[in-house]
Amino acid sequence: MAAAVAAGRARGGARLSAAALLALLALALLALTAGRGGAGGEGQPGSPPPPRLPLPPGLREELRQRRRDLRRLAAVAGGGGEAAAAAGGLGCGDLSLATGVSVLGWGFTKVVARAALAGGGAVALKSVHGAGREVRQCVQRYGAPAGCRRLAAYKLLKEVTLLQRLQHPGIVQLHGQCYDNSGDPEIRVTAMLELGSPLEMIQLLQTPWEERFKICLSLVKLLFYLAHSPLGSIVLLDFQPRQFVMVDGNLKVTDIDDASTEELSCREDNDCTLDFPTKSFPLKCSAVGKCEGINEKKNLFNAYRYFFTYLLPHSAPPALQPFLSDILNATGDLRYGINETLKAFEKVLHLYKSGLYLQKRPLHLKDYISLKGFRMVEGEDYKCWPSYSHLGCLLSVHSAEEAAAICNSQSQCQSFIVTQRRTWTGRPLASFQSSPTDLIPDANAVVYIKRSASSGERL
Repeated sequence: MAAAVAAGRARGGARLSAAALLALLALALLALTAGRGGAGGEGQPGSPPPPRLPLPPGLREELRQRRRDLRRLAAVAGGGGEAAAAAGGLGCGDLSLATGVSVLGWGFTKVVARAALAGGGAVALKSVHGAGREVRQCVQRYGAPAGCRRLAAYKLLKEVTLLQRLQHPGIVQLHGQCYDNSGDPEIRVTAMLELGSPLEMIQLLQTPWEERFKICLSLVKLLFYLAHSPLGSIVLLDFQPRQFVMVDGNLKVTDIDDASTEELSCREDNDCTLDFPTKSFPLKCSAVGKCEGINEKKNLFNAYRYFFTYLLPHSAPPALQPFLSDILNATGDLRYGINETLKAFEKVLHLYKSGLYLQKRPLHLKDYISLKGFRMVEGEDYKCWPSYSHLGCLLSVHSAEEAAAICNSQSQCQSFIVTQRRTWTGRPLASFQSSPTDLIPDANAVVYIKRSASSGERL
């Protein structure tokens, strides 16, 4: 699964019922695909063009600006502006055959739905939210609903253009789009994206540290890519957890219509202050009149305040906590750039995967007897936090020696087994239990039982 569910919570003024939104989206899709046999963009052959309605001067100017920005971006990205949205991947024909459309969420500009494809699989559909705040505020200013929907459509076209050019595991995949510019002044565009689930920070805080570290490492790799992207350094102007989704356990950014490739222009260093609600950072004005590294540093500090501070330190292995504190301090003060941050994360990952952080620890495995050829019956047992199982205590370990140390630190633990299951780092999961009695034969397994627990037990 993957993608655009991040629009997934109603933001301020866009309070429509799901049924109303679904009807709205269905109407948009019907209008987009009606009578076109799945082709994109030119309307019915021989049909007269729709009458052109005059737009207010202010709206015309905004449309010109967004069109100019889109063409500039498409030129840098190697695309063809608006026309690029009609090429490649899934198209209008696939959209017209999609079934089971259900609204996932909406934001200021876009509405997001889930749809099943005729050939199997599902995608997220993004289209302009005709009742969203951006369109409504535009209509209040100009009184031209179709022109305002076109203005909003340019943001979606910008996102499609960026997704066509930016390829990274941390960016949601664009599977295709349905584009229609036959109406004037309206543009109808629907992006078909990888389907994902919303990022839930409360749930993430309850997951094992190793999984939270993975989220942060994935984010750092994404920011490294954005800092050195084919389009130059890219800043995510609306950088918040709701702009991300989870896809098969991996973090991906799904909302990039507010991304920018422009770095702030300057004449002197005083023009380059990077302001956040609680901190400000003075940056340098480069010889070419740009604030040095401002996009990279803005992304990095947002990662620090929205992700690192919550996900990195809690329940981390004690021996790794000094390294994690260094990362938090250096990114929180912007002493590190993204290159140094990635190196620091990779160092922690190496220490963790290799088990080097376990050096100079007392040996605990000598306190256990091992029974080869047996495993414990899986079932509900005592709980520990944060466990990989809600039924008992299942933790990531480097070795049986580390598992023995963990068992010794838990008063309820009397035995454990290092299972064949592996985490994303390749480390095995160990199952800890309070009773060593329920054993069944397994030629590939070894049960470790505390010597004190085995005294007087019949095994």
